Amino acid sequence: MPQLIFVIDPMCSWCWGFHPVMEELREKHANNFHFSLVVGGLRTKGQMPWTDESKEYLAQNWNAVTQQSQQTFNFSLLNRETFDYDTYPACKAMVTVRELWGEEEAFDYLAKIQEAFYVKGEDTTLLETLLEYVDDKKKFLEFYESNRAEILMKHDFSKARSMGANAFPSIVKIDKEGHMVCQKGYQSVQEILND
Repeated sequence: MPQLIFVIDPMCSWCWGFHPVMEELREKHANNFHFSLVVGGLRTKGQMPWTDESKEYLAQNWNAVTQQSQQTFNFSLLNRETFDYDTYPACKAMVTVRELWGEEEAFDYLAKIQEAFYVKGEDTTLLETLLEYVDDKKKFLEFYESNRAEILMKHDFSKARSMGANAFPSIVKIDKEGHMVCQKGYQSVQEILND
């Protein structure tokens, strides 16, 4: 079966904008593709200094995403005095859920933590926030804090780069013969299916 691999970061605004597109594809084309998630690692710790300029950049980005996708944003984060926009914890949480409970659960978990961050204004850089959205917290924590979780997350980052997915979201299509096409950035359902 052909594959559609979504390369995302749970704290990437364009990935949040892309969420309805991804869900529509999964809902309407479940018999045509095998769907999977790869996390890309948008920002590492301290990579984005929390300044007026960075807040302005985010505000512009979020407004652009809303115009394109109609997705809702909670701008309260931009009122914070300090914030380390570190996407590592959320990426590692995604990998943890995928490894422990499978691809379908990973898609569900992604939706929950994206909504937590972008709509509810919760801090998904914090482990306690990421834990709120799993049932078996003990099992999650054991794996999340393991070396394996770290290795698998870094493997995802490398896999994303090796497929040419250096912008998020990216959609990697692999046909039955194994030919691969990488579409970078926000795309509509039609654009993805017609390329």
